Amino acid sequence: MGVTKIDLHRKDREFNASYALDNAEGVKLLLADYQKFVSRKRCGDYAAVEVLIDIHKAIQLAGLTDRQRQAIELVYFGELTQAEAGERMGIGQDAVSKLIDSATEKLADIYYYWAGHDEGYTTGGRIDG
Repeated sequence: MGVTKIDLHRKDREFNASYALDNAEGVKLLLADYQKFVSRKRCGDYAAVEVLIDIHKAIQLAGLTDRQRQAIELVYFGELTQAEAGERMGIGQDAVSKLIDSATEKLADIYYYWAGHDEGYTTGGRIDG
């Protein structure tokens, strides 16, 4: 009879491999999966709850402008296209895209800080230190 080993850190490694949160593209991938984490939370996944809490805390700490926050909320939380979000905001899709780009850079800085201070995240390819 063998002893079954339980990998306690598998989910963390999978999460870190999926989302390089120290760069804007990784943050965009995480935000694109926002509804997936909401669904997992409803199923009792405590790790998903932690991810959602951290997303909202990062948004709070990142110093986003009202327009950046609104663009993130409409596109990722409200599941609108950038064009639809632009219509609601009274701006073009290209302006929404720029708002999201600058917002995700700021959010990546928060996750990068957390990774450097042992807050549960690791870096995954930040080039512009």
